[in-house]
Amino acid sequence: MSETKGDNLRLRVSYKEARLSGRVASFRGHGGSGLDLSTALLDEYHERLFVGARDRVYSLALDGTHSDYREISWPCTGEQREDCELKGKDVHMRVFFVRVPQPFNQTHLLACCTGAFHPSCALVNVGRKAEDHTFKLEPQSIENGQGRCPFGPKEPFASTVVDGQLYTGLLADFFEEDAAIFRTGTPQHRAIRTEHSNPQVLNGLPEPRFVAAHLIPDTDDPLDNKVYFFFSERATEADGRSRARFSRVGRVCANDEGGQRVLVNKWSTFTKARLLCSIPGSDGIDTHFDQLEDVFLLQTSDEKNPEVYAIFSTTHSDIFKGFAVCAYSMAAIRDVFKGAFAHREGPRHHWATFQGRVPYPRPGTCLSDLTAPPGSTYHSTRGLPDEVLHFARSHPLMDQPARPRHGRPVFVSTQPGRRLTRIAVDRVQAQDAAYDAIFLGTDTGQVLKVISISTSQDFPPEEIILEEIQVFEKPSPILTMDLSVKRGKLYVGTREAAAQVSLQQCELYGATCAECCLARDPYCAWDGHSCTKY
Repeated sequence: MSETKGDNLRLRVSYKEARLSGRVASFRGHGGSGLDLSTALLDEYHERLFVGARDRVYSLALDGTHSDYREISWPCTGEQREDCELKGKDVHMRVFFVRVPQPFNQTHLLACCTGAFHPSCALVNVGRKAEDHTFKLEPQSIENGQGRCPFGPKEPFASTVVDGQLYTGLLADFFEEDAAIFRTGTPQHRAIRTEHSNPQVLNGLPEPRFVAAHLIPDTDDPLDNKVYFFFSERATEADGRSRARFSRVGRVCANDEGGQRVLVNKWSTFTKARLLCSIPGSDGIDTHFDQLEDVFLLQTSDEKNPEVYAIFSTTHSDIFKGFAVCAYSMAAIRDVFKGAFAHREGPRHHWATFQGRVPYPRPGTCLSDLTAPPGSTYHSTRGLPDEVLHFARSHPLMDQPARPRHGRPVFVSTQPGRRLTRIAVDRVQAQDAAYDAIFLGTDTGQVLKVISISTSQDFPPEEIILEEIQVFEKPSPILTMDLSVKRGKLYVGTREAAAQVSLQQCELYGATCAECCLARDPYCAWDGHSCTKY
């Protein structure tokens, strides 16, 4: 362990120190040969970490011992490998990469894999409770996964399950040209998607990179539920900068059925807004971080109002390169969607604030008992007037961006050669105040523990890097990060391995009360004898 000076970093913990102290425990798959990990899901109800990997799904205990790990083998057939070869894909791609483990119901996961460029989905039985020790793929449930899972192992995408339906944002075709937000069909709801993107379509998704998808209820009425998508895309409103990219938050109503004559089997409630993260400049020119990298929802006592934390990076800048973390309130995001729409006459025109009459019901509104006035005949989007649907189709973009708390990032990193890849946040009640502990994964297998201290609404928060922990022996990008507040652990994954990391190691700060307290780690306190967990 080394203490650093001058760069706002308290402690640097090496891989050897973290492993020998028991702070880090890792899993590298059967025989320690490596996982080829692609995704992970923390399930605290079943007390397991589910890991999607190459040709396998793993179930790991959350205690870090991995002594009773379970696995499901899901290999592709010889015929699928041959077909993949005929399509010109290399040997590494001629396998199944499990990309979607999502909780489907209390007893099953929905798992989807690339299927050697034949996406497939299936249900995995995980039992009703942790003591059941059940982990079995149900072969009779295997079905086509196109529109649910990417064709390849590296394409960024986002997904979430709501009431048994999978919502995904992805490139849905083999050639990676059809970008869309999908909802799978069920007996209750028809399959639905965004329109195919092309220069003539105003509500398409130009070259998106999907990051996250979450159900965030707006009210107590389940019919008013909305699914939010976080992504970046080519900025069509960036005049004169056709290759510029902006980060977005988009949303759709979960009960959207599309239109009857217009937007048939297409989202009729899809709207999006810019997600702004920038440092105000003294000369009036802001430094923008426009590429969204990861998103974390910090849950609060009100499930309708989580706080949104996100990592952003700079794009196309030779002058300044860096990463920033911005935090947003859901109230601020919702206010943007309640505001003015942006408008342009066509693909060759500039976007401007829409000044005309917005049709009723307002596009983007979920039709429910709470939102419908007395005597309303609008009980489904399929009954909406064509005027509303035409407006929704041509006005997907909101005029104003969503701005972060304090109007600026809560953390900025400009260290050369280091990229921030993943984020998780814990709100910790310490002895003196509440702190937001921000955990950041890097492209070199490190986890940074940062605290953001707010002293006033009028001033930006103070940022302190408490620890830099080398979690993996081999420097490799952290691809997944899950936080268990109950257990006080982080679960992180790289391509080669998954690891459990304790949130604190208080004794490293020193053997005196002054050293312990001045560290300002909200997980630690002086107990009269040593620096220990608070």
